[in-house]
Amino acid sequence: MTDKAAVPHHVAIVMDGNGRWASRRFLPRIAGHRQGVESLRRCVRLCVERGIAVLTVFAFSSENWNRPAEEVSGLMELLAKALAREVPQLHADGVRLHFAGERRGLSDKVRLGLDEAERATAGNQRLVLNVCFNYGGRWDIAQAAQALAARGEPITEEALDRAMALAHVPDPDLLIRTGGEQRISNFLLWQAAYSELYFSDRLWPDFDAAALDEALACFARRERRFGQTSAQVAGTLASPPAQAATPASQVSQV
Repeated sequence: MTDKAAVPHHVAIVMDGNGRWASRRFLPRIAGHRQGVESLRRCVRLCVERGIAVLTVFAFSSENWNRPAEEVSGLMELLAKALAREVPQLHADGVRLHFAGERRGLSDKVRLGLDEAERATAGNQRLVLNVCFNYGGRWDIAQAAQALAARGEPITEEALDRAMALAHVPDPDLLIRTGGEQRISNFLLWQAAYSELYFSDRLWPDFDAAALDEALACFARRERRFGQTSAQVAGTLASPPAQAATPASQVSQV
């Protein structure tokens, strides 16, 4: 178990490997996605137990529309069923749901499900669960810039940060990708600027408590400098330069 003082405030996860998990068992890919929902349920519980305040997961990317139509329709149906089944328990557990991504193009059933889940859990404070669905990091930056332009606001780093899809939470401290691939695949391109990256060979359905604790232990050993020197981080220099201060998005509150 990881020292509570070293636990990241915000963990983001690319939940990769559902299809391969199913293929290795000679099952249809959608069976892997169903097992992935079980893994997410477990991960939410583990994050609450370990004192993580924000969990952000990549559920469906804007590029996933290019997958076979049968798999895409299966994923949409799986989401609708998961919302109906999981939201009451998440609400009881004090989890606040937020869905980030482009909602145009989704069915009315799915859109209404997302809206209702957010409304039902809006007052919860134990854990913020951001589900990135029909999301892409480039889309996020573009939609933020478009929103500022429509309002006639100057496009600055601070203004863009406030217009991002995850502006309600601090940037991720730790970004985990399962499944053995070592890339972030258009996930949180803006928000992950100073995230610690951790890549696991575990397929997402197999990502259990031991795997999460291994990632948290690795995070606890990292030195996060945000542009400063090690001496500054250690406090051995009396007056760190003002420009080396931690970005505002890293210290905002949920």
